[in-house]
Amino acid sequence: MPGTLFVVATPIGNLGDLSPRALETLRAVAAICAEDTRHTRQLLARYGVEKPLLALHEHNEGELAERLVARLLAGESLALVSDAGTPLVSDPGFRLVRAARAAGVRVSPLPGPSAFVAALSVAGLPSDRFVFEGFLPAKTGARRERLAALAGETRTLAFYESAHRIEETLADMVQAFGAARPAVLARELTKLFETVLDGTVAELHARVAADADQRRGEFVLLVQGVGEDADARIAEGRRLYAKLGEHLPPSTAAKLAADLSGAPRKALYPGRDAG
Repeated sequence: MPGTLFVVATPIGNLGDLSPRALETLRAVAAICAEDTRHTRQLLARYGVEKPLLALHEHNEGELAERLVARLLAGESLALVSDAGTPLVSDPGFRLVRAARAAGVRVSPLPGPSAFVAALSVAGLPSDRFVFEGFLPAKTGARRERLAALAGETRTLAFYESAHRIEETLADMVQAFGAARPAVLARELTKLFETVLDGTVAELHARVAADADQRRGEFVLLVQGVGEDADARIAEGRRLYAKLGEHLPPSTAAKLAADLSGAPRKALYPGRDAG
């Protein structure tokens, strides 16, 4: 009989968050596929688990998946973990899972920690509908273009961000979403210096810019979606204005964006009266 591929969630910070069933599974499998074997080895050492570790990351997953599926078909059970949290959420693994399922191998989830879900649970923002965007593009132009495309989104937005880009990203969000959009910045969740800040995107940017400690660690950034009416029209108008402004004079771009979106022209053309 084929083995099972277990997709195992691991702690995002506090090692005590590893579930008993996850620990039992890690002890039982033939080997563990890990994004960074050094990181996973520290987790296993905490619980006295000694298992072969196989490095599985974005650069080798495609070629390694076939060999791992062969082991599963031969009867071995394997575990898949990421550095922290739930595998495949902004982490490698989907190619292996897809290959295993295509081969008829059972793939079983062991649910547990997820950073953006943890942040959403304490944010106090609407959580009935949300969209997870993962990491924004690292390059400024691509990041701003993506944010402009999301400006009209009515669901709560969830992002991951790195320490060296968090200040720039918040500044870009002020421009894309407007200074008054409610947001929450969750830093170092479940760790010693856990911080959850709320306010407008402009207020969060100011706090991060003024305090170097708030630019350290790992971040989840949540932004409330726009309202269904006026806010949505303004957000869509700003998105159109940003795109049209790449090819047209500002005044012309603002007029066309206002006509197409129904938003006030003044709200789309910052820095001067476009009325």
